[in-house]
Amino acid sequence: MKVIMSGNEAIARGAYEGGVRFASAYPGTPSTEILENMPQYGENIYSEWAPNEKVATEAAIGASIAGVRSLCAMKHVGLNVAADPIYTFAYTGVTGGFVIVVADDPGQHSSQNEQDNRNQAKGAKLLALEPSDSQEALDFTKKAFALSEKMDMPVMMHVTTRICHSKCIVETGDRTEVDVPDFEPQIRKYVTAPANAKVLRATLEERLAKAQEFACDCEFNRVEMHSTKIGVITCGVSYQYARETFGDDASYLKLGIINPLPDKLIKDFCSKVDKVYIVEEMDPYIEEHVKSLGIECTGKDVIPRFDELNTDIVRKAFLGTEPETYKSDVATVVRPPALCAGCPHRGFFYELSKRKNIMITGDIGCYTLGSAAPLNAMHTTICMGASISQGHGASIALKDAGKETKVVSVIGDSTFFHTGVNSLMDAVYNGGHNLSVILDNRITGMTGHQQNPGTGYTLMGKEAPEVDIPALCRAVGVKEENIITVNPNHLDEVKEALDTLLPKDEPTVLITRWPCVLKKFSQQDIDEFPTLHKTQCVIDQDKCKNCKMCVKTGCPALISTKDQVVIDYTSCNGCTVCKQVCPFNAIEEVTR
Repeated sequence: MKVIMSGNEAIARGAYEGGVRFASAYPGTPSTEILENMPQYGENIYSEWAPNEKVATEAAIGASIAGVRSLCAMKHVGLNVAADPIYTFAYTGVTGGFVIVVADDPGQHSSQNEQDNRNQAKGAKLLALEPSDSQEALDFTKKAFALSEKMDMPVMMHVTTRICHSKCIVETGDRTEVDVPDFEPQIRKYVTAPANAKVLRATLEERLAKAQEFACDCEFNRVEMHSTKIGVITCGVSYQYARETFGDDASYLKLGIINPLPDKLIKDFCSKVDKVYIVEEMDPYIEEHVKSLGIECTGKDVIPRFDELNTDIVRKAFLGTEPETYKSDVATVVRPPALCAGCPHRGFFYELSKRKNIMITGDIGCYTLGSAAPLNAMHTTICMGASISQGHGASIALKDAGKETKVVSVIGDSTFFHTGVNSLMDAVYNGGHNLSVILDNRITGMTGHQQNPGTGYTLMGKEAPEVDIPALCRAVGVKEENIITVNPNHLDEVKEALDTLLPKDEPTVLITRWPCVLKKFSQQDIDEFPTLHKTQCVIDQDKCKNCKMCVKTGCPALISTKDQVVIDYTSCNGCTVCKQVCPFNAIEEVTR
């Protein structure tokens, strides 16, 4: 059957056709939709959201060791979290075929850094594949599990944002059912005590050598001979850009296996062409390897080392031509991202922004937008879970330096479950005194409303126990009197909680609890928060003095002109934050 699929949908389908039985991930753009597409194959594949990428990887490794074909998926920075088990699993090899899908984000469309994980594949000594379109995403994934078992190696499927989210026609196939063997302990293979690991390290090199030999003559790597004047070596979506640029005026070595790179194949291809061009995104990964073989080539001396490539960039770099483009005399209005109208984080950040002499350490999530004007209420964002541990370190350092600056650490509920719990434990154990704020909007917000351990449901839609955040904070040692839960839409509650907790010289926790206004509300949400979406706010223009105090909340539902402020009724969700800040009582709450 032929269907239109994105790369992520195709990977999920390939896993299904490849006989996968277990899949785990932590959501993160651009990889999120891979696991979101697994539940449709629920009779054949068990799929789950894990609290973080390390846990997802370890769960899938456990399934592989038990003899089941398994998959885990993550965005590029997630591999940093999962590196610990992956680097060791490369030593042991597999029982059931194992694939780790890693989605890089060239251009940082939705990421805090740009990272080329082909380097991680080499560093971890993984067999790594990279598809160039959705059809290959399906085919490579499907075949990767048998390849993993054949080579006794974990396989990395390396993709990028453009492959993950672009769509093309894909031909699907049938599922391959694979028998699960009875479990037999293999202590020397899977117990990586130093004596065993030392032996495994040597056998890993033997497996890599066999994999390189395989890569020189396999279906994943392909040579397309046309003109011999130019030879292009490329991989992934860069192949598409190169093909569109040079057409049949060049020959191509399209690498589907990107680690180990096929030396013999590369040398043979380069010997048949006059010039060698390397077209690849981000790091000169292929280029450096080709040069190490003593082959002259042109690559990053003309192509940028960062950001996402496209055909125009490649064409300008190698051919010196640029496409004709339409130039408008009309200025483009830049619309920066902002917290949504009715976002439960707005009230908290508004109150926090009024505090003086504080440092605010932030985290990864939609609440990172609290750093934007006019709130300007977040001063750092580094990585998942870093807010509390950074805040702990900053609070200790500031106090030791004799400064009176207070530190507030802001983290979301899903991010708290990801790596924030350990950070809070560190602050408590080591006598810190930062205020940790957990923004519980009852969903994993920024990546598109995935379930997490605090929502009451699993990826497959089953009811699940909810993590009790206050109880968890008490369990790691925060005193009960130092934990306060508030409705963040009630500014007086937020103010009172901040007044109570900020002066304390010990670990404190403020929990803001209100659902994301965009989520599909569960019955639990409806029962706990009965006023959701029941009202809206309107401005009485006779009372409004156009002071624009309401606009300082940063709500996009407020439309400000020179003469007046109005509320867009199609956007307003009735959070009433604007009403509470209006000094002239000009904003009223009305029933929808």
